[in-house]
Amino acid sequence: MFDLPEATRELRATALDFSRDRIAPNAQAWDEARHFPVEVLREAAGLGMAGLYVREESGGAGLTRLDAAVVFEALATGCPTTSAFLSIHNMVAWMLDRWGSDAQRAEWLPALLTMEKVASYCLTEPGSGSDAAALSTRAARDNEGYVLNGTKQFISGAGAADLYLTMVRTGGAGADGVSALLIPAGTPGLSFGANEKKMGWNAQPTRQVILEDARIPAAALLGEEGQGFRYAMAGLDGGRLNIAACSLGGAQAALDIALAYVKERRAFGRPIADFQATQFKLADMATELEAARTLLWRACAKLDEKAPDAGAFCAMAKRFVTDTGHRVADDALQLLGGYGYLADYGIEKIVRDLRVHRILEGTNEIMRVIIARHLLRG
Repeated sequence: MFDLPEATRELRATALDFSRDRIAPNAQAWDEARHFPVEVLREAAGLGMAGLYVREESGGAGLTRLDAAVVFEALATGCPTTSAFLSIHNMVAWMLDRWGSDAQRAEWLPALLTMEKVASYCLTEPGSGSDAAALSTRAARDNEGYVLNGTKQFISGAGAADLYLTMVRTGGAGADGVSALLIPAGTPGLSFGANEKKMGWNAQPTRQVILEDARIPAAALLGEEGQGFRYAMAGLDGGRLNIAACSLGGAQAALDIALAYVKERRAFGRPIADFQATQFKLADMATELEAARTLLWRACAKLDEKAPDAGAFCAMAKRFVTDTGHRVADDALQLLGGYGYLADYGIEKIVRDLRVHRILEGTNEIMRVIIARHLLRG
Protein backbone atom coordinates (compact mmCIF):
# COMPACT_ATOMS: atom_id res chain seq x y z
CA MET A 1 0.00 0.00 0.00
CA PHE A 2 1.33 3.41 -0.95
CA ASP A 3 1.68 5.82 1.95
CA LEU A 4 3.99 8.50 3.21
CA PRO A 5 7.22 7.50 4.98
CA GLU A 6 7.01 7.67 8.77
CA ALA A 7 9.32 10.70 8.94
CA THR A 8 7.09 12.57 6.47
CA ARG A 9 3.98 11.69 8.50
CA GLU A 10 5.67 13.09 11.60
CA LEU A 11 6.55 16.24 9.67
CA ARG A 12 2.93 16.58 8.57
CA ALA A 13 1.75 16.21 12.16
CA THR A 14 4.09 19.00 13.27
CA ALA A 15 2.86 21.28 10.47
CA LEU A 16 -0.79 20.51 11.23
CA ASP A 17 -0.27 21.31 14.91
CA PHE A 18 1.40 24.60 14.03
CA SER A 19 -1.36 25.44 11.57
CA ARG A 20 -4.08 24.68 14.11
CA ASP A 21 -2.44 26.58 16.97
CA ARG A 22 -0.74 29.57 15.31
CA ILE A 23 -2.31 30.12 11.90
CA ALA A 24 -5.98 29.11 11.82
CA PRO A 25 -7.08 31.17 14.85
CA ASN A 26 -5.70 34.34 13.24
CA ALA A 27 -6.38 33.80 9.53
CA GLN A 28 -9.66 35.71 9.33
CA ALA A 29 -8.27 38.70 11.24
CA TRP A 30 -5.16 38.80 9.03
CA ASP A 31 -7.39 38.77 5.95
CA GLU A 32 -9.63 41.56 7.20
CA ALA A 33 -6.74 43.75 8.38
CA ARG A 34 -4.54 42.93 5.36
CA HIS A 35 -1.88 42.00 7.88
CA PHE A 36 1.29 40.25 6.72
CA PRO A 37 2.08 37.88 9.64
CA VAL A 38 5.87 37.89 9.43
CA GLU A 39 6.09 37.19 13.15
CA VAL A 40 4.25 33.87 12.72
CA LEU A 41 6.23 33.02 9.58
CA ARG A 42 9.37 33.40 11.67
CA GLU A 43 7.96 30.90 14.14
CA ALA A 44 7.47 28.48 11.24
CA ALA A 45 11.05 29.17 10.18
CA GLY A 46 12.14 28.15 13.66
CA LEU A 47 10.71 24.71 12.83
CA GLY A 48 12.81 24.53 9.65
CA MET A 49 9.99 25.52 7.30
CA ALA A 50 11.78 28.42 5.56
CA GLY A 51 14.35 26.20 3.86
CA LEU A 52 12.60 22.88 3.45
CA TYR A 53 14.58 21.75 0.40
CA VAL A 54 17.67 23.88 0.88
CA ARG A 55 20.63 21.53 1.39
CA GLU A 56 21.59 20.59 4.93
CA GLU A 57 25.18 21.73 4.32
CA SER A 58 23.76 25.18 3.56
CA GLY A 59 21.74 25.21 6.77
CA GLY A 60 18.44 24.02 5.32
CA ALA A 61 16.29 21.02 6.16
CA GLY A 62 17.42 19.07 3.08
CA LEU A 63 13.99 17.52 2.58
CA THR A 64 12.29 16.21 -0.55
CA ARG A 65 9.70 17.97 -2.69
CA LEU A 66 7.16 15.49 -1.39
CA ASP A 67 8.01 16.49 2.18
CA ALA A 68 7.60 20.15 1.25
CA ALA A 69 4.25 19.58 -0.44
CA VAL A 70 2.96 17.78 2.66
CA VAL A 71 4.06 20.71 4.84
CA PHE A 72 2.47 23.36 2.61
CA GLU A 73 -0.79 21.40 2.45
CA ALA A 74 -0.86 21.14 6.24
CA LEU A 75 -0.13 24.84 6.75
CA ALA A 76 -2.76 25.80 4.18
CA THR A 77 -5.47 24.11 6.23
CA GLY A 78 -5.03 27.13 8.50
CA CYS A 79 -4.54 29.80 5.82
CA PRO A 80 -3.71 29.19 2.13
CA THR A 81 -2.36 32.72 1.78
CA THR A 82 0.20 32.35 4.56
CA SER A 83 1.30 28.94 3.33
CA ALA A 84 1.59 30.21 -0.25
CA PHE A 85 3.90 33.05 0.73
CA LEU A 86 6.09 30.67 2.69
CA SER A 87 6.30 28.50 -0.43
CA ILE A 88 7.53 31.50 -2.47
CA HIS A 89 10.16 32.29 0.15
CA ASN A 90 11.28 28.65 0.08
CA MET A 91 11.58 28.77 -3.70
CA VAL A 92 13.89 31.80 -3.57
CA ALA A 93 16.01 30.24 -0.82
CA TRP A 94 16.37 27.06 -2.90
CA MET A 95 17.33 28.99 -6.05
CA LEU A 96 19.93 30.92 -4.09
CA ASP A 97 21.31 27.69 -2.65
CA ARG A 98 21.25 25.96 -6.05
CA TRP A 99 22.88 28.66 -8.19
CA GLY A 100 24.32 31.22 -5.79
CA SER A 101 28.00 31.71 -5.17
CA ASP A 102 29.60 30.86 -1.84
CA ALA A 103 29.61 34.57 -1.01
CA GLN A 104 25.93 35.00 -1.91
CA ARG A 105 24.90 31.99 0.15
CA ALA A 106 26.93 33.23 3.11
CA GLU A 107 25.42 36.71 2.83
CA TRP A 108 21.77 35.76 2.45
CA LEU A 109 20.91 32.20 3.42
CA PRO A 110 21.36 32.36 7.22
CA ALA A 111 18.90 35.24 7.52
CA LEU A 112 16.48 33.76 4.96
CA LEU A 113 16.38 30.43 6.77
CA THR A 114 15.31 32.13 10.01
CA MET A 115 13.14 34.61 8.08
CA GLU A 116 14.95 37.43 9.81
CA LYS A 117 14.96 38.50 6.17
CA VAL A 118 12.13 37.80 3.74
CA ALA A 119 12.49 37.08 0.02
CA SER A 120 10.29 37.85 -2.98
CA TYR A 121 10.41 36.47 -6.52
CA CYS A 122 10.08 38.91 -9.44
CA LEU A 123 9.31 37.50 -12.88
CA THR A 124 5.94 38.80 -14.12
CA GLU A 125 5.70 42.23 -15.76
CA PRO A 126 2.74 44.40 -16.82
CA GLY A 127 3.25 43.28 -20.42
CA SER A 128 4.57 39.75 -19.92
CA GLY A 129 2.74 37.23 -17.80
CA SER A 130 2.31 33.88 -19.51
CA ASP A 131 4.93 34.91 -22.10
CA ALA A 132 7.57 35.36 -19.42
CA ALA A 133 10.48 35.12 -21.90
CA ALA A 134 9.28 38.44 -23.37
CA LEU A 135 10.13 40.37 -20.19
CA SER A 136 11.55 43.82 -20.83
CA THR A 137 13.12 44.94 -17.53
CA ARG A 138 16.61 45.88 -18.65
CA ALA A 139 19.89 45.47 -16.80
CA ALA A 140 22.57 47.45 -18.65
CA ARG A 141 26.14 46.50 -17.79
CA ASP A 142 28.77 49.13 -17.05
CA ASN A 143 32.16 49.05 -15.34
CA GLU A 144 30.63 48.98 -11.85
CA GLY A 145 27.79 46.50 -12.34
CA TYR A 146 24.23 46.83 -13.66
CA VAL A 147 21.82 49.73 -14.11
CA LEU A 148 18.22 48.52 -13.93
CA ASN A 149 15.08 49.93 -15.47
CA GLY A 150 11.64 48.33 -15.65
CA THR A 151 8.60 47.26 -13.67
CA LYS A 152 7.59 43.93 -12.18
CA GLN A 153 3.90 43.20 -11.58
CA PHE A 154 1.94 41.16 -8.98
CA ILE A 155 4.94 40.63 -6.69
CA SER A 156 4.07 38.88 -3.43
CA GLY A 157 5.76 40.43 -0.42
CA ALA A 158 6.82 43.54 -2.34
CA GLY A 159 7.56 46.44 -0.04
CA ALA A 160 7.96 44.12 2.95
CA ALA A 161 10.68 41.83 1.60
CA ASP A 162 14.40 42.28 2.15
CA LEU A 163 15.56 40.55 -1.04
CA TYR A 164 14.12 40.49 -4.55
CA LEU A 165 15.26 37.67 -6.85
CA THR A 166 14.56 39.40 -10.14
CA MET A 167 14.60 38.23 -13.75
CA VAL A 168 15.99 40.91 -16.06
CA ARG A 169 17.15 41.24 -19.65
CA THR A 170 20.92 41.47 -19.95
CA GLY A 171 21.10 40.29 -23.57
CA GLY A 172 18.98 40.07 -26.69
CA ALA A 173 15.37 39.05 -27.18
CA GLY A 174 14.04 35.74 -25.95
CA ALA A 175 14.85 33.37 -23.12
CA ASP A 176 18.62 33.38 -23.74
CA GLY A 177 18.82 37.08 -22.94
CA VAL A 178 17.45 36.75 -19.40
CA SER A 179 19.57 36.77 -16.24
CA ALA A 180 18.75 36.59 -12.53
CA LEU A 181 19.84 39.31 -10.10
CA LEU A 182 19.67 39.60 -6.31
CA ILE A 183 18.36 43.06 -5.47
CA PRO A 184 18.37 44.09 -1.80
CA ALA A 185 15.67 46.28 -0.30
CA GLY A 186 16.89 49.84 0.05
CA THR A 187 18.68 49.85 -3.30
CA PRO A 188 18.53 53.44 -4.64
CA GLY A 189 16.09 53.55 -7.56
CA LEU A 190 14.01 50.64 -6.19
CA SER A 191 10.43 51.59 -5.29
CA PHE A 192 7.00 49.99 -5.05
CA GLY A 193 3.49 50.57 -6.30
CA ALA A 194 0.41 50.72 -4.10
CA ASN A 195 -0.65 47.58 -2.23
CA GLU A 196 -3.09 45.99 -4.66
CA LYS A 197 -6.72 45.53 -3.60
CA LYS A 198 -7.35 41.87 -4.29
CA MET A 199 -10.16 39.33 -4.20
CA GLY A 200 -8.13 37.16 -1.84
CA TRP A 201 -4.57 36.62 -0.60
CA ASN A 202 -5.04 39.66 1.63
CA ALA A 203 -2.61 38.40 4.29
CA GLN A 204 0.33 39.14 2.02
CA PRO A 205 1.10 42.41 0.22
CA THR A 206 1.11 42.47 -3.58
CA ARG A 207 2.74 45.44 -5.29
CA GLN A 208 4.62 46.50 -8.38
CA VAL A 209 8.39 46.50 -8.05
CA ILE A 210 9.70 49.56 -9.89
CA LEU A 211 13.32 49.99 -10.98
CA GLU A 212 14.43 53.43 -12.15
CA ASP A 213 18.17 53.69 -12.81
CA ALA A 214 18.71 51.33 -9.89
CA ARG A 215 22.35 50.34 -9.62
CA ILE A 216 23.66 47.06 -8.21
CA PRO A 217 27.15 45.53 -8.30
CA ALA A 218 28.13 42.76 -10.72
CA ALA A 219 28.35 40.42 -7.72
CA ALA A 220 24.53 40.52 -7.53
CA LEU A 221 24.30 38.24 -10.59
CA LEU A 222 22.92 34.81 -9.63
CA GLY A 223 24.75 32.10 -11.51
CA GLU A 224 25.64 32.96 -15.10
CA GLU A 225 24.41 35.65 -17.46
CA GLY A 226 21.82 34.37 -19.91
CA GLN A 227 20.75 31.49 -17.64
CA GLY A 228 18.07 33.33 -15.66
CA PHE A 229 15.12 31.99 -17.61
CA ARG A 230 16.29 28.41 -17.09
CA TYR A 231 16.64 29.10 -13.36
CA ALA A 232 13.17 30.65 -13.30
CA MET A 233 11.55 27.66 -14.98
CA ALA A 234 13.31 25.21 -12.67
CA GLY A 235 12.07 27.21 -9.70
CA LEU A 236 8.55 27.22 -11.08
CA ASP A 237 8.39 23.43 -11.40
CA GLY A 238 8.66 23.21 -7.63
CA GLY A 239 6.53 26.32 -7.17
CA ARG A 240 3.70 24.68 -9.09
CA LEU A 241 3.76 21.70 -6.77
CA ASN A 242 3.79 24.00 -3.75
CA ILE A 243 0.81 26.07 -4.88
CA ALA A 244 -1.08 22.88 -5.71
CA ALA A 245 -0.40 21.70 -2.16
CA CYS A 246 -1.77 24.98 -0.82
CA SER A 247 -4.96 24.42 -2.84
CA LEU A 248 -5.28 20.93 -1.36
CA GLY A 249 -4.91 22.20 2.17
CA GLY A 250 -7.45 24.97 1.72
CA ALA A 251 -9.96 22.65 0.05
CA GLN A 252 -9.50 20.01 2.74
CA ALA A 253 -10.24 22.62 5.40
CA ALA A 254 -13.39 23.67 3.52
CA LEU A 255 -14.53 20.05 3.28
CA ASP A 256 -13.92 19.55 7.01
CA ILE A 257 -16.01 22.63 7.81
CA ALA A 258 -18.81 21.39 5.54
CA LEU A 259 -18.74 17.91 7.10
CA ALA A 260 -19.17 19.33 10.59
CA TYR A 261 -21.94 21.65 9.41
CA VAL A 262 -24.10 19.07 7.62
CA LYS A 263 -24.11 16.84 10.71
CA GLU A 264 -25.55 19.67 12.81
CA ARG A 265 -27.78 21.54 10.37
CA ARG A 266 -31.34 20.22 10.29
CA ALA A 267 -33.94 20.52 7.56
CA PHE A 268 -37.31 18.82 7.25
CA GLY A 269 -36.84 17.31 10.68
CA ARG A 270 -33.43 15.66 10.26
CA PRO A 271 -29.75 16.50 9.72
CA ILE A 272 -29.02 17.42 6.12
CA ALA A 273 -26.22 14.82 6.25
CA ASP A 274 -29.00 12.21 6.05
CA PHE A 275 -30.03 13.34 2.57
CA GLN A 276 -28.56 11.34 -0.29
CA ALA A 277 -27.88 14.49 -2.32
CA THR A 278 -25.64 15.74 0.49
CA GLN A 279 -23.93 12.38 0.86
CA PHE A 280 -23.20 12.08 -2.87
CA LYS A 281 -21.73 15.58 -2.94
CA LEU A 282 -19.48 14.86 0.05
CA ALA A 283 -18.37 11.57 -1.50
CA ASP A 284 -17.43 13.29 -4.75
CA MET A 285 -15.55 16.05 -2.96
CA ALA A 286 -13.52 13.61 -0.87
CA THR A 287 -12.77 11.41 -3.89
CA GLU A 288 -11.65 14.34 -6.02
CA LEU A 289 -9.33 15.62 -3.29
CA GLU A 290 -7.80 12.19 -2.83
CA ALA A 291 -7.24 11.84 -6.59
CA ALA A 292 -5.65 15.28 -6.67
CA ARG A 293 -3.41 14.44 -3.72
CA THR A 294 -2.26 11.22 -5.39
CA LEU A 295 -1.32 13.04 -8.61
CA LEU A 296 0.50 15.73 -6.63
CA TRP A 297 2.54 13.17 -4.72
CA ARG A 298 3.47 11.38 -7.94
CA ALA A 299 4.58 14.66 -9.51
CA CYS A 300 6.67 15.38 -6.40
CA ALA A 301 8.33 11.98 -6.73
CA LYS A 302 9.09 12.71 -10.39
CA LEU A 303 10.77 16.01 -9.49
CA ASP A 304 12.71 14.40 -6.64
CA GLU A 305 13.93 11.74 -9.05
CA LYS A 306 14.78 14.36 -11.72
CA ALA A 307 12.73 12.30 -14.18
CA PRO A 308 12.75 13.60 -17.78
CA ASP A 309 8.98 14.06 -17.69
CA ALA A 310 8.96 15.83 -14.31
CA GLY A 311 8.08 19.21 -15.84
CA ALA A 312 5.00 17.77 -17.54
CA PHE A 313 3.89 16.07 -14.33
CA CYS A 314 4.36 19.31 -12.38
CA ALA A 315 2.13 21.05 -14.93
CA MET A 316 -0.46 18.25 -14.73
CA ALA A 317 -0.52 18.42 -10.95
CA LYS A 318 -0.74 22.20 -10.87
CA ARG A 319 -3.62 22.27 -13.38
CA PHE A 320 -5.61 19.43 -11.89
CA VAL A 321 -5.09 20.12 -8.20
CA THR A 322 -5.78 23.86 -8.29
CA ASP A 323 -8.91 23.39 -10.43
CA THR A 324 -10.10 20.62 -8.11
CA GLY A 325 -9.27 22.53 -4.94
CA HIS A 326 -11.23 25.60 -5.97
CA ARG A 327 -14.20 23.52 -7.11
CA VAL A 328 -14.31 21.54 -3.85
CA ALA A 329 -14.09 24.72 -1.78
CA ASP A 330 -16.96 26.23 -3.78
CA ASP A 331 -19.01 23.06 -3.30
CA ALA A 332 -18.35 23.27 0.44
CA LEU A 333 -19.65 26.82 0.45
CA GLN A 334 -22.79 25.63 -1.35
CA LEU A 335 -23.42 22.97 1.29
CA LEU A 336 -23.53 25.67 3.95
CA GLY A 337 -26.05 27.68 1.95
CA GLY A 338 -26.27 31.31 3.03
CA TYR A 339 -23.99 30.66 5.98
CA GLY A 340 -21.19 29.67 3.63
CA TYR A 341 -21.32 33.18 2.20
CA LEU A 342 -20.61 34.70 5.60
CA ALA A 343 -17.09 35.35 6.82
CA ASP A 344 -17.85 33.74 10.19
CA TYR A 345 -17.59 30.19 8.83
CA GLY A 346 -14.28 30.68 7.01
CA ILE A 347 -15.18 29.05 3.69
CA GLU A 348 -15.72 32.24 1.71
CA LYS A 349 -12.14 33.26 2.51
CA ILE A 350 -10.86 29.90 1.30
CA VAL A 351 -12.80 30.26 -1.97
CA ARG A 352 -11.35 33.75 -2.50
CA ASP A 353 -7.82 32.65 -1.66
CA LEU A 354 -7.84 29.55 -3.86
CA ARG A 355 -9.17 31.30 -6.95
CA VAL A 356 -5.82 32.89 -7.78
CA HIS A 357 -4.01 29.54 -7.62
CA ARG A 358 -5.41 28.76 -11.08
CA ILE A 359 -3.63 31.86 -12.39
CA LEU A 360 -0.25 32.18 -10.69
CA GLU A 361 2.87 30.04 -11.16
CA GLY A 362 1.71 29.77 -14.79
CA THR A 363 -2.00 29.88 -15.64
CA ASN A 364 -3.79 26.58 -15.96
CA GLU A 365 -4.16 27.28 -19.67
CA ILE A 366 -0.37 27.46 -19.94
CA MET A 367 -0.13 24.21 -17.98
CA ARG A 368 -2.16 22.61 -20.77
CA VAL A 369 0.29 24.00 -23.33
CA ILE A 370 3.23 22.47 -21.43
CA ILE A 371 1.50 19.11 -21.14
CA ALA A 372 0.50 19.06 -24.81
CA ARG A 373 4.03 19.92 -25.95
CA HIS A 374 5.38 17.03 -23.91
CA LEU A 375 2.84 14.65 -25.42
CA LEU A 376 3.48 15.78 -28.99
CA ARG A 377 7.24 15.48 -28.60
CA GLY A 378 6.45 11.90 -27.46
